[in-house]
Amino acid sequence: MTPPRPKALISWSSGKDSAFSLHEIRRSGEFDVVGALTTITESFGRVSIHGVRQEMLHAQLKAAGLPPRIVPIPYPCPNEVYEARMGEAVAEAKQDGITHIIFGDLFLADIKAYREQKLRGTGITPVFPLWERPTPELAQAMIASGFETYLATVDLKKLPAEFAGRKFDRQLLADLPGGVDPCGENGEFHTCVVAGPIFSRRLSVTTGVRVERDGYAYCDLVLE
Repeated sequence: MTPPRPKALISWSSGKDSAFSLHEIRRSGEFDVVGALTTITESFGRVSIHGVRQEMLHAQLKAAGLPPRIVPIPYPCPNEVYEARMGEAVAEAKQDGITHIIFGDLFLADIKAYREQKLRGTGITPVFPLWERPTPELAQAMIASGFETYLATVDLKKLPAEFAGRKFDRQLLADLPGGVDPCGENGEFHTCVVAGPIFSRRLSVTTGVRVERDGYAYCDLVLE
């Protein structure tokens, strides 16, 4: 008999890096991904940092066949509150037999080290399927794999507000200013995936209003 695969959660931001990580993990068959771990900012009812509506998140996870594991956080969120609530979520995952959490980090060594440090001793092992893959080629691979993605948030110090709401496609990559990472790994932009090989169906969305707050531009993505 084939031994059961280790149970894992995907750290799900609603964006392309977590989506492509799930795609790679499912293709490898190494883990049984049994849920998606997402932080929601309570004040707004949206995915933290990305600004994606909670109903969009649930539609994504339904299409991906992933039960949600929501971690609510306040705004603003002191680091000690964030770490306490994530610690509770990790402990609950361990009790449920989950042994790994999959992250979509690409090359920021301090973020990877932080995740490893926080999970050390918990019985949960972090997994980084995209780690140190060259981002120009990775961005092209995401597009070629059939993912349909929108920029939900842009950092106004690095990109004009007009980039919020644009599709993450080859034209966008060509239009990015010099010094902007093609995958936005330095925080230049954050994304929302609406279609791709991990989904059972495409999510039909419209781009709504664009707002600027705290140095960022957010484009509201609305389910049709």
